[in-house]
Amino acid sequence: MLYISLRQYEYVCAIGRHGSLSAAAQHLNVSQPALSNALTRVEEQLGYPLFARRRGAAMALTPQGRSFIEEAESLLASAARLENAAESGAGKARLRLGCFVDLAPFLLARALRQLRAEMPDVAVSYRVDSFEGLISGLIDGRIDLALTYGLSMDATFTRHTLFTSSPRALLSPDHPLATNSQVSLQDLAAHPLILSEEGLSAQHVLGLFRQIGESPTVAHRAASLEIQRSLAAHNEGVAISYANPPAQVSYDGMPLLTLPVTDPFAAEPVVLARHGTGPTDAQIAAAERALKGLVT
Repeated sequence: MLYISLRQYEYVCAIGRHGSLSAAAQHLNVSQPALSNALTRVEEQLGYPLFARRRGAAMALTPQGRSFIEEAESLLASAARLENAAESGAGKARLRLGCFVDLAPFLLARALRQLRAEMPDVAVSYRVDSFEGLISGLIDGRIDLALTYGLSMDATFTRHTLFTSSPRALLSPDHPLATNSQVSLQDLAAHPLILSEEGLSAQHVLGLFRQIGESPTVAHRAASLEIQRSLAAHNEGVAISYANPPAQVSYDGMPLLTLPVTDPFAAEPVVLARHGTGPTDAQIAAAERALKGLVT
């Protein structure tokens, strides 16, 4: 008999990922008491604590808790695969691909074509999301593989670098730096920035400036790359982007310059990632082989 439900496994794993009942409750859109009750029941059933509770501090996993959550996440991923197989027909294999939102216009269609050509018997679906959404999806098994940047991925992820992307500065032809053929972060530090609303993306760009001891003014936080491009074209500041659409105009037809950023440490790998570091099943391994040659 099973004494712990899949829902309780999901709740406990969410607490482990987010470090607190409040953050996990917000992520799952459930009440804190529901999470607290689930955790209490699971710990009572197991006979040992999963978290060390200290007043005023995050809920830290115990060694037993860490081992339990690793196994629970694997169980949830297997359950998700079984559920998806049932939805798509008996015995129908499925592969779920994730792609970071700014990379999707460049890589997603090519990736789908490659997978369907090399794995014709597998039903391939996809999800375009933020960094946080992709990481969460990989951890809880809603995504099998993701095409993204390597930001914030720890040692529990397997990553294969597809290529390295260097950032470019997006600015108006009327900008003071427009006569340059390239720019450094130091050149850009004195000018207002147009950042992404995506948290990890914005943190990464600001982190680049911190590495040179600068803290530039943030003029805007844009909801998409195209909004960043439009704001830059209208001389609202400088945007820094790793994605570089070939069009030299914004959506509203304004001319736009894209200048290489010369600082070598600013380059960032584009990776194919999955959660876990050990051997994977044959289907995901075949998908990895197919996608490793995506940009060669």
